[in-house]
Amino acid sequence: MKITRALISVSDKTGVADFARALEKMGVDIISTGGTSELLRKEGIPVRDIASFTDYPEVLEGRVKTLHPRVHGGLLYKRGNPLHEKQAKEQGFQPIDLVVVNLYPFEGTIAKPGVTLPEAIEQIDIGGPSMIRSAAKNYESVTVVVEPSDYETVLDTMRDQEGETTLRLRERLAIKAFIKTSEYDRTIGNFLNKEQTTDASFSLALPLVSRLRYGENPHQTAALYGDFDECFEKLHGKELSFNNILDISAATHLIGEFTEPTVAILKHTNPCGVGTDADLRQAWEKAFATDKQAPFGGIIICNRPIDEALAKAISEIFSEVIIAPEFEAKARALFQKKKNLRLIRALPPKVSTGIELDVRSVCGGVLVQDKDVAQHSDLEPNVVTKRPPTETEMAAMLFGWRVVKHVKSNAIVYAGSDRTLGVGAGQMSRVDASRIAVWKAAEAGLSLGGSAVASDAFFPFADGLVAAAEAGATAAIQPGGSVRDEEVIAAANERNMTMIFTGVRHFRH
Repeated sequence: MKITRALISVSDKTGVADFARALEKMGVDIISTGGTSELLRKEGIPVRDIASFTDYPEVLEGRVKTLHPRVHGGLLYKRGNPLHEKQAKEQGFQPIDLVVVNLYPFEGTIAKPGVTLPEAIEQIDIGGPSMIRSAAKNYESVTVVVEPSDYETVLDTMRDQEGETTLRLRERLAIKAFIKTSEYDRTIGNFLNKEQTTDASFSLALPLVSRLRYGENPHQTAALYGDFDECFEKLHGKELSFNNILDISAATHLIGEFTEPTVAILKHTNPCGVGTDADLRQAWEKAFATDKQAPFGGIIICNRPIDEALAKAISEIFSEVIIAPEFEAKARALFQKKKNLRLIRALPPKVSTGIELDVRSVCGGVLVQDKDVAQHSDLEPNVVTKRPPTETEMAAMLFGWRVVKHVKSNAIVYAGSDRTLGVGAGQMSRVDASRIAVWKAAEAGLSLGGSAVASDAFFPFADGLVAAAEAGATAAIQPGGSVRDEEVIAAANERNMTMIFTGVRHFRH
């Protein structure tokens, strides 16, 4: 199918002028719209406005310009089909062989702070997806391009094929186009579902990243969907398992709580230890000291590049996965001697759409909620005891609060101002979680004297707080909200403890 006519209408104008110039040199008639046609003219590239092609003006502030039978007829009629050819001639449909479209920046718009619903709605593209779908449906004859990264591939193919593209390329581009429009529609639907008060259904369509060897256990099949591979790069080691991916995600969310140089160790998505220090080797020592048994076969994450000194320290234990934004050459060489270690580079975060969802399967359906993205920096701590916290106690409470958010409930964390001292996770009783954290600290030879205790939910009885005081804690941070809050506050005052209510709960089931 030789390309004789192209319709170009893009929001992301990266590389479009060079692409259009190359098409024009191959004798392709170029039709364009709005800002794209203005850009191409400035670049000296001959271009026809869409209104001259349809013989119909752009109206409704540009909302209607490509929604026209001459556009979609030119895209959809089957080349070589006698009936289609006859009707196309009768209706004056000229063939459009190439569509180059990327959509209004809806994701970028809703990611902006303070964006209003009307502003978001104006960035819902209608004509673009319609052209993309028409072209993709007729991929046997029409080439559709939705990403600038495909420009060069199309041009190279046309040069090799005397102005034509191959069926295989058109098919691949059509699949990409349908995935793109489905992702676009899903983003819009999820945004409106969040913004509107009306009941609505929930849909999710994600591209396949990879099939996994098995799921959480060997008898379970599994696959990874989405754009996980755009968030991380595997530098070394075996393919990631289902459990590795869960742990990597949990570790990434935990380390995101810290801006200072920090090392965290996790096992089965629970933090084993977290430490901060300007010297990363010292940060590691603080994290590892919390629990020297559980980290075996665990996940280690750092929010700074890992150097040789830190790599040597980490290499003394067996780890499944090590994650960092970068690895210095000697550190990487050292790690790569371990064939069973997965080495992961954390890539710069993508621009958020402002909508982060947590989706979980349940009997007969799914539960959907906003992710728990409440930041400790947004807290307005309410001191409820007679004694206010010292500066050191406040730092320790906030450190523990950042970590306890990522511990399975019931969760208790004892912390200093720069490290965890004891972690109790996933217990049916909050007192039991505290006992485990105290026991872990004792096993590690760490004193809880002067520590802060952080609880993911309120203390339902005073016994949990009393146990923390007896272990040596002098400060407590918890959401508050129990019918027995006054009893808990009284118990703290009797023991000269300071306590903060956050008003925010961090259950993690």
